[in-house]
Parts: sequence; C-alpha cells; structure tokens
Amino acid sequence: MSSFDIAAAPSRPDPADGVFLDLPGELEAVLVKIGGTLPASTMDGTFLAASTIERYRAGLAPVPQFAETMAALRAKLSTTGAGRAVVRLGNIAPALGETQFLRLATAILAEVAVPFQPLQRYELWKPIGTQPGKDPNMTSGTGYQAHHIDLVNATMPPDYTALLCERPDPLGGGASIVSDVRAAVERLTKTSRDLLAEPVFTYGRFFELSDVGEEFRPFPVLDGEPHDRGFVRFTGKMLTRSDMDEPHANAARELAAQLTAGQEVFTLQAGDLLFLNHHRVLHGRQALGEGQHDVAPDDRRRLLQAFLRDAGRGRPS
Repeated sequence: MSSFDIAAAPSRPDPADGVFLDLPGELEAVLVKIGGTLPASTMDGTFLAASTIERYRAGLAPVPQFAETMAALRAKLSTTGAGRAVVRLGNIAPALGETQFLRLATAILAEVAVPFQPLQRYELWKPIGTQPGKDPNMTSGTGYQAHHIDLVNATMPPDYTALLCERPDPLGGGASIVSDVRAAVERLTKTSRDLLAEPVFTYGRFFELSDVGEEFRPFPVLDGEPHDRGFVRFTGKMLTRSDMDEPHANAARELAAQLTAGQEVFTLQAGDLLFLNHHRVLHGRQALGEGQHDVAPDDRRRLLQAFLRDAGRGRPS
C-alpha cells in the first residue's frame, strides 16, 4: 500500500464525539487546486521558517471557508476547548500526491502555531514506522503505548503534537487513545495530587534536542501553573521504568487509572491529521494487530510527527 492510499483502508468506525473535523466538499476541491502550487518549505534551525509560513498563508488566504475552518480547529484545540482534533484530509491526499500533500499539511500546522522539530536527527516531520522486532512498547514497536506527554523530561515541552497518518495498520489495530488530563487530575484524591506535585519523578534520556529548554530531572507531575501554560508531566511508562517509593507510585497509578477511565478511542486513517494540546490532553495508542511480521514493511502502519510552539513561548516572536 502506498503512502496516503485510502482505497484499501478499512472503514472508520463512528468517531468519538467532536474529534473529527470534516472539510466541506467545496473547500476540499479548492485545496487540491491551491495545494498543488505551494512551494517547498524551508527551516530556520529547528523551526519552520517565517518566510515559508508567510508564503503558505498568502497562498491559502483567498480560499473560501479556509479561514473559518482553521478558526474552528483552533477553538477545538484551545485549553478551554477539547484540546484535540483530527482534520480529515483523506480525500485530498491522493489527489495531490505525497510531496504537495505534505506541504499542505505543513501549511495547516502553521495555522495553529509555529511548527518545529526538536529532535535534531529529523527535518520538520519525523517518520514513525512499525518495527515488529523492536521493543513492543517503544514508539515504533507493535505494543500498547501508555498515555503520555511528549518530551516529558524537558523544562519546556512542545505546546502541541501533530500526527499525520500515512498508512493505518492493515490488521486493524493501533487505535489512538486520548484523555483529558486536567479532568483526570480533578478526579484524584487530594493526597495523590499533593504527592504528584512533588519533584521526585524521572523518566527517559535527554539528548540531541533543541528548543525545549533543559533536562528536568527530577520533575513534578503537577507543576502548579495555569492550564494554558503548565503541563501535567506524565507518562505511563514511569510506572515500570522509574524508581518511585510506594506512595508516589500509587499516586501515579491512580492518575493512570483515571486517564484510562476517561479516554477516547478512535482509529486514524490515511490522510488524517491529529492535533494534541499538551496543556490539556495526554495521548497513546492501542497495540497493533497481531501478525505484523507477515505484513510487508511498505504496508505497515506509518505516521509522521511534528511539534508546534505557541508564538511567544519559544524562539519565534
């Protein structure tokens, strides 16, 4: 299956309420036409260059309904909104072709915040493939990915994560899980909240990163900042890969249970662009379907990942 091939993709089940943002047919048609004219993007260090953002905005500004649709997307992603949204671009992807479609997806990212890639090994988009021989619980593994915030051990994590689905799992697995972490925290006992506010938690390594501050070790799960600025620094992998005393481990397990209890589950299909507000939601993924070794490498699930920084919070001004 080629990238963004929707013909052979399984049908999508009923989506979680309010997650998906469908584009009007007239808007799709114009985006196919305009998207084919977008120039290649350039980077300014870690960030998408301001000149690229200006060109993309100028090219898309005249498109009818585009500004209103992007305003609706930003409203969904705000800390007072749902904090997550999927823009359905599956009808546009095969019409544009991979190169021009990725430029259009990049232009949509820039309507939310400033796209950047803090992982120094990659350009703007980081590929996330499927490797059956890898640790199942790692990003490109085949197992369950617990709820987490990306770059949990940075003093300044990205404000948003964006995940673009090139190919879903042909075996039907890999559903996204997203949970409102602020609501989950409110359901915790006061004792657990107090324990999670203590800077005793650790997870992961910190290397080859740019524009996400310094390593935060140890860190508090709850930083006490307002919701539009602070983060709930949590990853379910801390439960098995971090040294915690029993009271703090119990508090972390309580948060993990509340995240699971409140999670939404939905499956991305080719061309779906998922946005996640790190100040509001945590995300993960269910296990991929069994039998990945029998799937040709070029047909396995593949996503592209980028990050976004709100203007004024990082290097861009």
